[in-house]
Amino acid sequence: MTSETKPLEERCAERGMRMTEQRRVIARVLDGADDHPDVEELYRRSVEVDPKISISTVYRTVRLFEDIGIIERHDFRDGRSRYETVPEEHHDHLIDLKTGQVIEFHSAEIEALQERIAREHGFRLVDHRLELYGIPLKKGDA
Repeated sequence: MTSETKPLEERCAERGMRMTEQRRVIARVLDGADDHPDVEELYRRSVEVDPKISISTVYRTVRLFEDIGIIERHDFRDGRSRYETVPEEHHDHLIDLKTGQVIEFHSAEIEALQERIAREHGFRLVDHRLELYGIPLKKGDA
């Protein structure tokens, strides 16, 4: 979570969602994630805080958060749905196919190119998602 991003609990309140203590725990776990955890990982981290949380509660809460637009689901070709809070600023992802590591990045050049391509085809870009998949270069590769 970036320092400019409002906490998920605050975003839920703004949308009128009732916040149970278990939802608060899950929201805090998501806010504190510096990776893109799947539901099983969110569950593992949440039960460390509150052992009474069930995996079905995590699934339901993630679905609710996604439905109200405060978290995004990603499928980085590893067969798992992974989640992150909706950022204040757009960013893209570079996924290491060997390790599964996800690197977030922003490129003004790529953003401008996407806007230009949309305009050239008679569109106003309203949303997009860019995921790059790669493997690390070996020493000597260019």
